Amino acid sequence: MEQKIISQIIEKCQNKFEKELIIKNRQAIGGGCISNSLLLETNHGDFFLKWNSSTPNDLFIREAEALEELGKAEFADLIIPKPILAKEGDELPGYLLMDFLPAGHTSSQDEKLGIGLAQLHRKTNDSFGFYHDNYCGATKQNNQWIKSWIDFFGQQRVMYLVDKIERTRSLSSTEKNTYTKLVERLPELIPSDSDASLIHGDLWSGNYLYTEKGPALIDPASYYADREMELSIMTMFGGFSQTTWNSYQNEYPLNPGWEERVQLYQIYHILNHYYLFGGSYGSQALRIAKQYL
Repeated sequence: MEQKIISQIIEKCQNKFEKELIIKNRQAIGGGCISNSLLLETNHGDFFLKWNSSTPNDLFIREAEALEELGKAEFADLIIPKPILAKEGDELPGYLLMDFLPAGHTSSQDEKLGIGLAQLHRKTNDSFGFYHDNYCGATKQNNQWIKSWIDFFGQQRVMYLVDKIERTRSLSSTEKNTYTKLVERLPELIPSDSDASLIHGDLWSGNYLYTEKGPALIDPASYYADREMELSIMTMFGGFSQTTWNSYQNEYPLNPGWEERVQLYQIYHILNHYYLFGGSYGSQALRIAKQYL
């Protein structure tokens, strides 16, 4: 399988480079999370390749689109790997070929990460959503464009997942009613004048890394949202230094009361974990929802 994928990449890259792509060496490496991954040393530089036959067929196509959009933001030091080639799964697994970012540590990486995230969030749109539905983990996200952040978060994030969970896992009518009431209360809980900021979308500690060129973002699930969505998952699992938080605030101060909304926005990611993995995530999300009623 690995050789077939590499042979196809060489063929498909004929029009991307002036000279034929030649693989000088390949090495299995970490960094693909649940996917297979290789470092490819070529005559055009080093590339990172990952593939997976058990994920949605278009997952890597959607990831490449998110990387392209992230790369359009104006950064001082934040690095976004450039996608070279993305393919939908068919007779071969879907795969993504992108720039390889060697691990390293330059000065002030924590600070640069915070500043870079603030600069990312300054890239805005006039609507919430994204150009295509994409994935948070293996869960499809409903990214239909809409002008209202309250409606987007309530219907296309919370209730969208609640409906999926109701079809696949245990969810009583009482539990669903709790989420319905929460969504009805959103106009009292979150701002109605939020800016639609470009976010990474799944920013936990495993989705950023420090490289020889600076801090980098990987594995995005991007869309345009209230930027507090980004901060909510960053606080969910930790892994970000106080220097990163301080430099973010200095660059692009958050609105008063944002800390009171952190758990509210975390409900989306906790519900997604319940949808994907089951376990105690369901009761955790329900407990948080009740706190806001």
